[in-house]
Amino acid sequence: MSKLNEQTARAMHRTMCRIRYFEEAASAKYKDGELPGFIHLSIGQEACAAGVCATLEDSDYITSTHRGHGHCLAKGGDAKRMMAELFAKQAGYSQGRGGSMHIADVAVGMLGANGIVGQSMPLGVGAALTAQVTGSGAVAVAFFGEGASGAGVAHEAMNMASLWRLPLVFFCESNRYAELSPYETHVPLANVADRAPAYDMPGVTIDGGDAVAVFESMAEAVARARAGQGPSLVEAKTYRWHGHYEGDPEVYKPAGETEAEKARDPIGRFEAVLKESFGVAASALEAAHAGEKSAIEAAVKFAEQAADPTPDGLTANVYAPAGGV
Repeated sequence: MSKLNEQTARAMHRTMCRIRYFEEAASAKYKDGELPGFIHLSIGQEACAAGVCATLEDSDYITSTHRGHGHCLAKGGDAKRMMAELFAKQAGYSQGRGGSMHIADVAVGMLGANGIVGQSMPLGVGAALTAQVTGSGAVAVAFFGEGASGAGVAHEAMNMASLWRLPLVFFCESNRYAELSPYETHVPLANVADRAPAYDMPGVTIDGGDAVAVFESMAEAVARARAGQGPSLVEAKTYRWHGHYEGDPEVYKPAGETEAEKARDPIGRFEAVLKESFGVAASALEAAHAGEKSAIEAAVKFAEQAADPTPDGLTANVYAPAGGV
């Protein structure tokens, strides 16, 4: 199992701060009426995206969910282009066409967020199969939530990945609620990872608010996949501080639950590790916060000032060029 070093730990901390400030800015702009459509935020789940992607190479792949802003940022996505996409601007990842749930950046191995529950898993199978067939040595990670764990496509993907011993890690962000439904109303097992033996793959359940646990569990699973030993299932028990979508009244959550989870802020918990295990000064952590907050403020300004899509681009990317692609 790979051990976390100071350089990687500090990079993970910056990533977690970047995600937090991006999501907070998106929430504020949505509430101000500046963002069209729906957005689904991952505040409280930062340790998952940061810990997973810290174990990956630039050439590796991830597939994402409808709650994918953090995944994209952690894999190296551009905060300015992503914020511009949320604002439906021409400078966005999809020229303002895709919005929050369809952000992709193939150049950094982020193969796309997805509004269809569970579809990240067969996409991950495809990416891992590509890596295997081409012999590239790349690994794929498919993020999914416990709400997707009962979908037929999830089981088909795990079955196929195991049969072909694909270099793939299934990473479940088990955040206690599938949309508005509590975990126990739709998952009959205590842990999603308990299903792994049925597909002849290792399965582990970890504290998804513990960035070190995420990193170390994923480092082992990624190394196994890269060595040709097949897929793994890692389940991270985490929690989203906001509702399923912005504007969700969250009446399904017990009183006091969110406040209790906020007291276990994954960023604060990781900062304690940085101080105690690596001797990182509080001033250095404060500087990381300031730098990432400033970068997100710049991303918001960029998006606000970016041009709207023009009518003459309405049919762009709709039809294949004459003579074929």
